[in-house]
Parts: sequence; structure tokens; C-alpha cells
Amino acid sequence: MVESTRIVLASRPVGAPTPADFRFETTELPPLEDGQVLLRTLYLSLDPYMRGRMSDAESYAKPVELGQVMVGATVAEVLDSRDSGFAKGDVVLAYSGWQSAAVASGSSLRKLDPDKAPISTALGVLGMPGFTAYSGLLQIGQPQEGETLVVAAATGPVGATVGQLAKIKGARAIGIAGGPKKCAALRDELGFDVALDHRAPDFADQLRAAVPDGIDIYFENVGGHVADAVYPLLNTYARVPVCGMIANYNASGKPAGPDRFPSFYGRILTKSLTIRGFIQTEFVRELYPDFLREVSGWIAEGRIRYLEDVVEGLDNAPEAFIGLLEGRNFGKLVVKVAD
Repeated sequence: MVESTRIVLASRPVGAPTPADFRFETTELPPLEDGQVLLRTLYLSLDPYMRGRMSDAESYAKPVELGQVMVGATVAEVLDSRDSGFAKGDVVLAYSGWQSAAVASGSSLRKLDPDKAPISTALGVLGMPGFTAYSGLLQIGQPQEGETLVVAAATGPVGATVGQLAKIKGARAIGIAGGPKKCAALRDELGFDVALDHRAPDFADQLRAAVPDGIDIYFENVGGHVADAVYPLLNTYARVPVCGMIANYNASGKPAGPDRFPSFYGRILTKSLTIRGFIQTEFVRELYPDFLREVSGWIAEGRIRYLEDVVEGLDNAPEAFIGLLEGRNFGKLVVKVAD
């Protein structure tokens, strides 16, 4: 029998999650059945969508049940296999969640080649966040030569990839991040044309000055005061792919102030805006092979770079996740669970 340390949802948070909302357990894994493999977790991905899974509010996916292992993508090593497609020592992309070991169906795994790219990238630039950027930008944003794109949380795995893809397509990329170090990374490491600190007291004025010809594409993954500054600057026929609203994830009530929904609808009408929410899974069948081929090639050519924020130890996952929702991460946040 193999023991696994796992982190389960202990309570549903009201507002921001706290360490008390998580519970550590040790459990024995069942013997393998035909078609199953035994996995040892190497890396765990921490992503903003997990906050939504902690809530039982209506959403596009079922919530994590109380007492259930927190969901999450993982890179894992095969320790044993009763699936002919996998052998001991293989490295795979799984969805085994916040635990040190797991039993999974072989049909749910994708084999990784450690010689082609660092295995942690399967959770970031070459994984769900990278594909979110690729599918949302190219299918909905549709950047054209000479256009202006704005994206917030721009040092994160989605925002960083969005900006660099826009540059590859000939657009001008404006990145928004929190703090001077992140802004410096946008300019010096990721090649954005302009980097703006959303914490600056005159942020809205800086943004207006940075986009003299307006904004053609706003990749929405944050919301909040960033969106408030962006929307008045959108050009006619601007496109807004919406993949997240992290500024609102910990909200426990309605936002303060007047109802601005009618004026927002009016702007959609008068500017002929295209605003579309999406979940990356809707594009997987059509686009995923192209995504892996193209983005892998652009990484090899140095046209796409990525930032990683690696936290050591599964026991640090709850605090790291809480920090992610507060913007404390610097790049794609992953937990290194084992060597």
C-alpha cells in the first residue's frame, strides 16, 4: 500500500480563503485496477480558478465537495502501471490535485517528454494557462498588425503569453502589473512595449497617455479598477476576451457604488464592442495540437519567454494559493512537491 498526503477542502471561505479552509490528511491508496497507474506528484499547479471551485455558487464546473481533495493539474512520475500505454518512470500531465500520490486512469493522462521542455512548463506556458492565452487571443481577440492590446496580470502565465503572442502578430502590447519589479520584467524580459503599475495613484492617466490611438483588444482576466480605466478607452469594434475576474473572486457581496450596468451596455452598443467570455476547454479539440506546435517553436526561437514562481513543499500550497489571489506571485505559480 502507498500512503498519500493530501489537502482537502475543510470549509467554504467567505471572502478571502484562510489556512483554516484547508485540512491535511494522510490516506492509503487502493490497489491498481486494469487501466490505472500509480502517480507520484512532482509539481502542482496553483491557479485562480480554484477559488471558484471552493464555492458552491453556480459556475461552469462542479465545486469541490467538503472533505474532497482540492483540484489541480499536476506533473507526476509513474510509479506503477496497469495501463499498456504507460511504464514506470514515465512523466505525465495529470489532474490529480493537491496530493503527494494518486491513482489515476491512464486515459486521463498525457505523456510528457522532459527532453523537449522543462516539465513544469506543462502547467504554465505549455499548459492550461498558455492555451487560455492562445485560444482566447487568437479566436476572440484576433490581433491585427498595428493594433494596440492591453492585458493585466501581465507577468502571470496567461497575461505574459497574451502580450508576447500579440507582439508576434504585429500588435503593440501594453502590460499592467503590480509593482516596479514586475513592470521591469515586462519590459526587460518579456518584451512588452509599455509596462504600467496599477498601484500607481495616477494609473488611469498613465494608461490614457500610453494608448493615444485607443485600445483595440483588452484581454480581461482581472476586472476591478483596471477594467474601469480600460473601458472608456476602447475603440470602435474593440474585442474583449474574458477569461477571469480575479479582482472579484474573494468578494462576499455586491460592489459598492451606483449600478453602472446600463452605461456599460450603452458603451457596447455605441462602440460596437465584442465581449465574449470563454473557457479554454471549448477550443481544445480544434486548437490544442496547433498550440503545442506553435508555442513550443516560439519558445525554442526565444520569441516567447516565461516566468515561474516555484514554492517548495506541498505543505506550503495553501499559503501560496492565498498569496496568488492577492497578487504576491511573480510568474506562473507551481508547488514543487518532489524531485
